[in-house]
Amino acid sequence: MAYKTTISLLAKTCFIAAVAFSIGNSALAQRVLLDRVVALVDQDVVLQSEMNLRMADILSAAARDNRELPPEEEIRDDVLEALIIESIQLQMAEQVSIRFDDDMINRVLNNMAQNSGMPFDQYVATLENNGVYLQTRDQVRRQMMLQELQRGMVNRRISITNQEIDNFLNSEMGREVMSADYFIDHLLIPFASGDSIEERDAKLKYAADIVARVSEGENFLEVRTAARRANVFPVETTDFGWRKAENLPNLFSTIVETMEQGAVEGPIEAGNGYHVIFLAGKRGGTEQIVKQTNVRHIMLSPNEIRNEQQTIGEINELRERILSGEDFASIARQHSDDASSVVAGGDLDWVSEGGMPREFEIVVDQLEEYELSEPFETATGWHIAEVLGRRETDLSVDYSRSQAEQTLRNRKFDIELQNWLIEIREEAFVELVD
Repeated sequence: MAYKTTISLLAKTCFIAAVAFSIGNSALAQRVLLDRVVALVDQDVVLQSEMNLRMADILSAAARDNRELPPEEEIRDDVLEALIIESIQLQMAEQVSIRFDDDMINRVLNNMAQNSGMPFDQYVATLENNGVYLQTRDQVRRQMMLQELQRGMVNRRISITNQEIDNFLNSEMGREVMSADYFIDHLLIPFASGDSIEERDAKLKYAADIVARVSEGENFLEVRTAARRANVFPVETTDFGWRKAENLPNLFSTIVETMEQGAVEGPIEAGNGYHVIFLAGKRGGTEQIVKQTNVRHIMLSPNEIRNEQQTIGEINELRERILSGEDFASIARQHSDDASSVVAGGDLDWVSEGGMPREFEIVVDQLEEYELSEPFETATGWHIAEVLGRRETDLSVDYSRSQAEQTLRNRKFDIELQNWLIEIREEAFVELVD
């Protein structure tokens, strides 16, 4: 839709604020224009103050980074267009009830404070002293609304086919993206070509002693630091950061792929000395062996006709009936308040580790198979639970396909976002105000 530059009566007469003030002893009040409308956008407006603020941020950032900018008029046009598209999206977010309460905003501000190395109260005080606290809260809220709207509206436009997933997993890029990243802590006890056999043996024994101490539970970084301070032999270290196995030295690349996180390996002899490596972290990869538990439960929650004590009494009574031989599933169907499992006789099926509420999982983890728990409480009510089986399941294929789909979706997101923004801009009523 082309911009409509005809100034409407509304635009001509729309003033955002006016104040009255006195001059000397005179009671004469004058109207002072504080702001004006620069664009009408559907049911909203873009204000001159918004333009000025956004422009000031851009100019300030460019000056700070010593970055050259295009002509100011060009920047102003881009800023106005950005504010128009932002207004369209915020109106859509309001229409679909995307909102974030003060607690959520505070959590984001707390993260911002931590990233700035400040306590939350000090960060807020700094914003207030600079006069930008309310402005920052508003910016955070608006940005969160935009992100949530875009996530929902754009993702529904993206489809990923099974063939696309297969092609990605079979591609060189796919194999690289899906491979694991490793974080290695490392030390080296170097030796020289002139070292005697006895000196090399002593260094080998020293490195082996470090490996043994870490294997027995001592902290690798603390052991390494102590070894450097003791200066029995020189100790060198390398910060590899997060790397894929193929980007590590060849000496380590095949070893780390077989290591469990928290494991130590060495001494590994190389031309420059004896190496010790500790796998401090592992992320990604396609291996996904998970522990699963088949569990069933009965839940009773206090309600209008059954208070807390009566609920406890009834759950204990149901437990005794099951222990006396009555069928668990039948009792669950008759009495359980858990609507999601009542039809299945309380059976939650196979649940992966971490898939149950923490307080529920703690109790279940302590049960033997076919052991009926004592009544226990969670946030949803009182329970009795029974474990019907445990297993380890390889979810590698499902996990790989899920990760591949997410990677492909992320690659398509930006393009589809731009297409969607163009569409909503063309469909919106926009009138510029001179």
